[in-house]
Amino acid sequence: MEGGRGGVERLVAARRTLRASLEKSRALGAALTRAGPRLDEIRQRLPSLEAAVRPIRADRGALAAVGGHIDRAVGPAAAVLKVFDAVHGLERSLLADPRADLFGYLSVLKRLEEALRFLSENCGLAVQWLDDIVEYLDDHSLADPRFIEALKASLDSLKLSPSALDGGLLVAALDKLESQFRRLLADHTVPLLMPSDIVGVPAIAPSPIPVSVINKLRAILERTTANDRLDRCISIYVDVRGSNVRASLRALELEYLEITPAEFNGVQSIEGYIQKWCRHLEFVIKHLFEAEFKVCIEVFERAGPRDVALSCFAEIAAHAGMLAFLRFGKTVTETRKDPIKLLKLLDIFATLNGLRLDFNRIFGGKACGEIQNQTRDLIKRVIDGACEIFWELLHQVELQRQMPPPSDGAVPKLVTFVTDYCNKLLSDERLPVLTQVLIINRSWKQEKFQERLLTDAILDIFKALEANFETWSKSYEDIPLSYLFAMNTHWHFYKNLKGTKLGELLGEAKLKEHEQFKDYHATYFLRESWGKLPALLSREGLILFSGGRSKARDLVKQRLKAFNKSFDEMYQKQSTWVISDKELRVKLCHSIVQTIVPSYRSYMQNYGPLVEQDASASKYAKYTAQSLENMLDSLFLQKPGRTMSLNVRHSNGKLNSVMTSMSRSASTVS
Repeated sequence: MEGGRGGVERLVAARRTLRASLEKSRALGAALTRAGPRLDEIRQRLPSLEAAVRPIRADRGALAAVGGHIDRAVGPAAAVLKVFDAVHGLERSLLADPRADLFGYLSVLKRLEEALRFLSENCGLAVQWLDDIVEYLDDHSLADPRFIEALKASLDSLKLSPSALDGGLLVAALDKLESQFRRLLADHTVPLLMPSDIVGVPAIAPSPIPVSVINKLRAILERTTANDRLDRCISIYVDVRGSNVRASLRALELEYLEITPAEFNGVQSIEGYIQKWCRHLEFVIKHLFEAEFKVCIEVFERAGPRDVALSCFAEIAAHAGMLAFLRFGKTVTETRKDPIKLLKLLDIFATLNGLRLDFNRIFGGKACGEIQNQTRDLIKRVIDGACEIFWELLHQVELQRQMPPPSDGAVPKLVTFVTDYCNKLLSDERLPVLTQVLIINRSWKQEKFQERLLTDAILDIFKALEANFETWSKSYEDIPLSYLFAMNTHWHFYKNLKGTKLGELLGEAKLKEHEQFKDYHATYFLRESWGKLPALLSREGLILFSGGRSKARDLVKQRLKAFNKSFDEMYQKQSTWVISDKELRVKLCHSIVQTIVPSYRSYMQNYGPLVEQDASASKYAKYTAQSLENMLDSLFLQKPGRTMSLNVRHSNGKLNSVMTSMSRSASTVS
């Protein structure tokens, strides 16, 4: 029994073992089924893996021959990789803000530049050596073909890669430097403090940028220039400093520079602007642009040729307002011709000529070509325009001869204007300028300038004025008025020319002649007018004895009536006449009083009682001696708003623009 039970247990155990083995076989079969595709993939990749693990299958002798070549190629490549690692090590420093330590930053940047220079010089060479070794391995079948192809693909990728060797680190560092360049300029750039009165400002303003900052700017420019980025710093400089110059100029209120010819009527309407222009231009050149020129030179003197600084300054000056100054000057030259314009053109020339050395120094470079051209054009326009007006003055004065004289016998505005005008041309301020203008103009025409050419021309103008005066004197129908006019004008010539430049040119004898003619015409004026009245108060036939009193009364009435009528007519007529000079008026009125009043007083004392008791006494004893004196003392007073028409038409029918302006401008010439 025991033997049978033991056999059954063994049988059961064998069955369980067999069943377990069967289940394991089934699981293994399923696993093998699932692993089949992966095995196929491994089978396909096995050759390449084999090539990677064992790429070189040459014998020991062949490997020994190529070993030296491989070492020589790998050495430079390893050096290049070390430099790449060094570049990567600079990245943190160069991406930081350079403000904390600018010069340290620049030192690191210089190391980057040196590393990149090494890479640019050696990276290509190392790749080429590696490429030669790969070709050698391929040609001699010293490595698996798949391995060779992989190496070639990697080398080709290095050759064709467009990315920078430093991954853009240099560009980023230079961008930061340019930002710092702008920041330094902006922080140390302030508009020039403009004084309220720019006349007589002493010294040229010093450079507004500290030396320490100048040194930092130069150091930045040195690195940007080395990396072909100077033009970007120039643009930044022009932007910052140009804006600063414009801000400085705004304080001068230069809006008038943009005025156009259509906005004004003749040079007189902008005369004040021209005076401002002369002062402003001198101030801007000697102070603002001079200071800016110095800063440009200081900042850019080490950035390359001097033309770099001059080009930078030229752009600032052109866009900041220098061209606007020149355009305004050109606008003045385009106004219509008149005598005031000549004076203003001389002022403009004097200003430009006084700034000639400054212009040549700060605008002398090729970069300032536009400013130079416009300045030359302006000077030519000013000289030609001034000469044209000057030589035409004589003709224009002569044209006035056909005009009627003043109806009130006053000194013609033309006489006043021309004498004052000639004195202005002969003044110490303008005579040298006009002489220089005429010399330059004649030199352009290849003509010589004679020393007395200018003064002779002014004398001719005055002689033409005297000829006009003589013609006008003869054109009066009223003889006393012609004498009054002549007296007025001769006295004006004498009194207003004595002690003046024109008076010196004419000479003392000529002036004395005018004084004598004044006295001559004053004498004849009295003789032909008021001097005739005392004769009307004749004493002839006045017998005062009792039998002749009635007849005497009638004669006194007749003679007083005739006197009153003549006096009233003469007074009424001469009340509209004018003596401009107060001294002359008082003197002539006194002479008239002395001519009339003593005779009248004596007459009335002797014969007045004959009519004073008459019922119509007021009709004959119309005036007292004092009332006559008061009336006569009030003669020849200047009337407000008096003018002399000077409108002359040329043969072509156009209004003469030069001399019509004389009347309008006589009181405004400065």
